[in-house]
Amino acid sequence: MTQSKRKPPPDAVTGSRLLDLVRVMDTLRVNCPWDAQQTHESLRPFLLEETYEAVDAMTADDQEAVREELGDVLLQVVFHARVAQERTDGTGYTIDDVAAGIIDKLTRRHPHVFGDVTVSGPDEVKLNWDAIKAAERAAAGLAGPASVLDGVPLGQPALALAAQLLRRAERAGVPAELGPEGAEQAGSEDGGDLGRELFALVNRARAAGLDPELELRAAALDYADRVRTWAASQDWQPPDDQPLDEQPL
Repeated sequence: MTQSKRKPPPDAVTGSRLLDLVRVMDTLRVNCPWDAQQTHESLRPFLLEETYEAVDAMTADDQEAVREELGDVLLQVVFHARVAQERTDGTGYTIDDVAAGIIDKLTRRHPHVFGDVTVSGPDEVKLNWDAIKAAERAAAGLAGPASVLDGVPLGQPALALAAQLLRRAERAGVPAELGPEGAEQAGSEDGGDLGRELFALVNRARAAGLDPELELRAAALDYADRVRTWAASQDWQPPDDQPLDEQPL
């Protein structure tokens, strides 16, 4: 149900309602049986789900839905921080620690904004980021040089992973022959060729300046519209003996 917008009082500071959200989360964690039993592991699917819903709202350019879905994503951040606050093994942290960490990182990595560094444009900003990240690794005592793939989350969906790997490889000067078009073809019985072909398509999209995730999503949504149109034209009804929802084995 869509709720009416609440306008803050004229003298309210932007962000003040975040404190209210923290207080509400504290109350739920203590007084709601469901909220009280949640863990990082049990909440993990919701973080992904809410993020995807926010992306869907952005794709539809529904700003009211975007506002609502961003709130759901924000709740997940506050919820996880509240769970972490209760840890007793020395690894706990609070929502203030989460905020402090990102504030420090943004300030440190934007010396052209918060310091006296001058940059000529976005490309130089990215170069500075690489240098700053290398200095951060050295300060943290991490042994050896930074990996070419440091910071690439390998657990992300395969399409997004392929695109990010290709972007990172290009920035790092990785030889083109290591890419999908130059990969050695090694049999097709195990499906390896299909994977390489898909990877090559991602590389083609990147070379054309397209986001492969958005392109595939647009095609999938177009297909969904056509399926709905067909179903409506056929007065389609779900079969009684064939549930459409995928059931776990």
